[in-house]
Amino acid sequence: MSKSVEGGRWRTLEGPSRVIGLTSLTLPVLAAALWALEVHVMLGLLVFSTQFLALMLGLALVACFVNIRATKGEVGNSVPWFDWVLAMAGIVVCGYVMVNFTWLVHNLSQLNPFRIGLAVIAITLIFEATRRLIGWTLVLVAIFFLLYARFGDFMPGVFEVPASSWQRIAIYSYLDTTALFGLPLDVAANTIITFVLFGSVLKATKGDTFITDLALTMMGRYRGGSAKVSVGASALFGTVSGSAVSNVAIVGPISIPLMERSGYPKHQAAAIEAVASTGGQIMPPVMGITAFLMADFLSVPYKEVVIAALIPALLYYIAMFVQVDLEAAKRGLKGLTPADLPKILPTLAKGYGFIIPLGVLLYGVMYAFWAPGYAGLMAAIIALVVGLVSARTRPSLLELAGAIVSTGRTSLSILVLTAVAGLVIGALQLAGLGFSMSSILIALAGDNVLLILLVTAVVCVVLGMALPTAVIYTMLAVLVAPALTNLGVDRMAAHMFIFYMGMLSMITPPVCFATFTAAAIAGSDFWKTAFSGMKFGIAAYLLPFMFPFSLGLLSQGSWVEVSLAFVTAAIGISAISAGLVGYLFRPMNPFFRVALFVAGFGAMLPPLGDRLFTISSVACLLALFVFVTWEWFATTPQRRGIA
Repeated sequence: MSKSVEGGRWRTLEGPSRVIGLTSLTLPVLAAALWALEVHVMLGLLVFSTQFLALMLGLALVACFVNIRATKGEVGNSVPWFDWVLAMAGIVVCGYVMVNFTWLVHNLSQLNPFRIGLAVIAITLIFEATRRLIGWTLVLVAIFFLLYARFGDFMPGVFEVPASSWQRIAIYSYLDTTALFGLPLDVAANTIITFVLFGSVLKATKGDTFITDLALTMMGRYRGGSAKVSVGASALFGTVSGSAVSNVAIVGPISIPLMERSGYPKHQAAAIEAVASTGGQIMPPVMGITAFLMADFLSVPYKEVVIAALIPALLYYIAMFVQVDLEAAKRGLKGLTPADLPKILPTLAKGYGFIIPLGVLLYGVMYAFWAPGYAGLMAAIIALVVGLVSARTRPSLLELAGAIVSTGRTSLSILVLTAVAGLVIGALQLAGLGFSMSSILIALAGDNVLLILLVTAVVCVVLGMALPTAVIYTMLAVLVAPALTNLGVDRMAAHMFIFYMGMLSMITPPVCFATFTAAAIAGSDFWKTAFSGMKFGIAAYLLPFMFPFSLGLLSQGSWVEVSLAFVTAAIGISAISAGLVGYLFRPMNPFFRVALFVAGFGAMLPPLGDRLFTISSVACLLALFVFVTWEWFATTPQRRGIA
């Protein structure tokens, strides 16, 4: 995250406290790397996954209470005494699990006062760390679900669940492997940290500059080229990052000023960058933490999630390209001059080596079936080797240390976020809501798949205003996906629908971290940026509704079905984008904009299968052909005059 966004909460430590603070940020990264390399296996040590997770969480709690201010108004450059106490408490509660795990597995149901006390302390520490790093919203959500597990027997109708005692809730949340030390924390510690390290190493070796320059050479000369650079660079960086906020923070300081100089308003430049960077979460091969969670929930190889996500990701960026292109035409914006563009051959000559780690990452994840964490670590190591070859890209020891610390900073938020997500999931499991949510949704929406999708979308968007994508997906994969699959929706389609709807948290106000970061970089009005971002991200709002009805969009079916689904969806989403901008070959009046939007949505319906969908799709495609042809010939004299 940018300094403007992040700097206020991080302490500026000095002396021994600074050493401890930096060490606490470095150790989780080193621990994750050693675990990915399976050093413990090489040494003949028997270490269970839960013990490793307890170590990572303990280190994260220490790093949080040493480095993060307790309040915004805190002054001074030292760690208050009470934060040293909290850091030690974090070591105690996590160390207890590490040391006693094998015994705890066989005695989980014992509700003795000592363990209950440790559980209360652990939950309190996680809530406090979450408050400091993320804010009160997620804490309140977690508290709500814990209260629901305790007082669920007072809820009306289908929302009534058996109540659990406070003692049982505390022990379950603290020690059960479906709660605190469950799947979200496991994915974060085993996988995401090494990918964040890969991105940090790329930045330290100037590999990120190569990605941005490559996008400039390909798109910078065209109208609205600076915005297309933002889209292209964010998409390329998204293939190795998967983090919307990281993309904004790395690409935004370059792309947003470029867009402003080209004539885009501040809020629009920030919105384009935020939406383009958010697409990194759905851009294969990495796609961020949620895609790894999805692979685990579906019990499928990560490769299958990547293949299913490819066409929707392409459509997402097609919609963005069409909008930025037509917006540039509408505003009369030109491309960058040749003097402002890097040359393609020198760019490739300087940075072609960085294609190697990307290739290794693809090979490891898609074909060699490496563990994702190992693949990310290997890509980071190879990126470092590539950077060391040339003096121009060779990082200093200080820059390498900075890359590790930067990874630790990002990982700190991820570890705490997934820990509190585990508490939420644990409360849901304890309350049994996961088993009853399907009946609740069906009671609200009946057996109508489209209506359930709409209700689910509203739930996702509302929760998305307060929760990160991974948390929303994890909750709804447990609560909602079974209801969709029970009605016959394909499992991949159901989970991809939830994935996309949860992703909207990054660009949907009032709490949208990618938009907030981009607006801070641009110095633009937050609300104008947010509403503009929702327009540019239209594909993310509409495409998911097609997944259950058009499995070709998820690369399922024959090549004819997949090809037709992609082509018709691309035409439809392009028409919708033109309608939103209000420009095709010339400005359009409101009537034609609405007509283009409606016809575009109809064209996206699956062209094969359901007879009604087929007729609607063909009719809307014909209407779009007539309209575009009319506009083309109507503006031919104007275009010739300009030429």
